Amino acid sequence: MTLTAIARRSETAARPLDSCDPAGTPGPAAPARRPTRDADGLAVASFVLGLVGLLVMNILLGPAAIVMAVLALVRSTARRGRALLGLALGVADLVVLAFLVTGNGVVAWNFGG
Repeated sequence: MTLTAIARRSETAARPLDSCDPAGTPGPAAPARRPTRDADGLAVASFVLGLVGLLVMNILLGPAAIVMAVLALVRSTARRGRALLGLALGVADLVVLAFLVTGNGVVAWNFGG
């Protein structure tokens, strides 16, 4: 073996496995994946559901916003502030629901007198 053959072998051995095709031959480097993309979507969805839940269907949208916000935070989202807002709005949805139930005795908005 020549010195260049040894250098080539060590170069191909140092490449990560995801840069190889299924046969094991080295190929171009795989594009970098963004693992937090799903968590970012969960953070935005929790914020939107919490915001909409303040007005309609807070019995369903509040807990959904809370669960999505917690999942986004556990998955290390880049949009941490939005996930925390979604969590706070989900809790606010449940507080509004509690006031509605204690005030009217039903789970419904009542604007009339």
